[in-house]
Amino acid sequence: MTDAVRRGADDAALAAETVNQVEGYLLWQARVAEAEQRARAFTEPLHWLTGAQREEVERHYVRECLSRARADLQRVADRSRSLRAEYEQRYRQLRARCLALLITTVTLVSALAAVTVILARW
Repeated sequence: MTDAVRRGADDAALAAETVNQVEGYLLWQARVAEAEQRARAFTEPLHWLTGAQREEVERHYVRECLSRARADLQRVADRSRSLRAEYEQRYRQLRARCLALLITTVTLVSALAAVTVILARW
């Protein structure tokens, strides 16, 4: 691989990683905004709360929502890694089977060709 091609591949990988990070950041910020909105909706009917109490309840609500969201995301990421490892293992097994089938087929065709040549000379 030439240096230019390698640099291009590295640049593409870096760009993809940057896009993934930005997307993750934006998704998390949307989750934060949603949690804050839900916290305000939760405390809205609680008219007896003082301003400080309302803020404390909202902060606690947001903290709990984000904690659950983080745990959910961690479970999804763990499961994704597990599935990736499983699929990679299955792919390696399939590749080995295909290679074995190819070698067997080539061997059989070669043996058949050799027998045909021997019989043709006889």
